[in-house]
Amino acid sequence: MPIVVRLDELLHARRMTLTELAARVDITVANLSILKTGKARAVRFSTLEAICAALECQPGELLEYRPEGPTAGAPGAPTRAAS
Repeated sequence: MPIVVRLDELLHARRMTLTELAARVDITVANLSILKTGKARAVRFSTLEAICAALECQPGELLEYRPEGPTAGAPGAPTRAAS
C-alpha cells in the first residue's frame, strides 16, 4: 500500500502506549491497531485530528506516501493522466 502509517514510530518517540493513545482520543485499541498495522482502508479527518492533537504532530508525520513497485517515480515510468 503506498500510504504508510507511522503511528508506531510516533508512539515510541513519545513513550506512549497504544492503550494510552486510545484513551486520550476515545478510540478503541482494536481500531488504532488496525490503523497502526496499515490494514485500515480509510481514516476520518476527525480521527486524524484527534491523533495528531494527542501526539502533538502534523498529519505528514503520521502518514507517508511511498510509491509501489521498483519503477515508481523513475524517469519514463507511467504516470497518471492529468484531468
